[in-house]
Amino acid sequence: MSLREERIEQEVRKLAASVAEYQDIDIVEVKLFGKGRRTLLRITIDKIGGVALDECARFSRNLDPMLEAGGVIEGAYTLEVSSPGLDRPLIAHSDFEKSKGKLVRVIVKDKIDNQNFFIGRIIGVTADSVHLLIGKEERVIPLVNISKARLEIEII
Repeated sequence: MSLREERIEQEVRKLAASVAEYQDIDIVEVKLFGKGRRTLLRITIDKIGGVALDECARFSRNLDPMLEAGGVIEGAYTLEVSSPGLDRPLIAHSDFEKSKGKLVRVIVKDKIDNQNFFIGRIIGVTADSVHLLIGKEERVIPLVNISKARLEIEII
């Protein structure tokens, strides 16, 4: 990611934070893709109990004028506001905390016991690691070694 994209994402996150607070919603992720007319600004929002389509639309309507007035993104862009879905990504430490007891897929940067991904239930989270129950075995995965993590869809 370029410094320009990083700066834009930070500025968008600041503006989106005020809308999120007003709507009592959490910002999960802010991502900028592409350049020029193909620029896409994707904001993922969530709250306890999930986010409905009308809440995503209201968030977009409230944020868009702020982005335009602030001149955060030069030129045309598409603003996309969505919920994280059932298989939501886990990015921040707090995402792992909120997901205790849930089934997750974790991909690691550096292999652990010759494996690069694990599927297990989060049984604990410390300041620097996630504890997964895989079968009957507990596996401790350092947060710094996690490349990607998402909830697994469970059909009960």
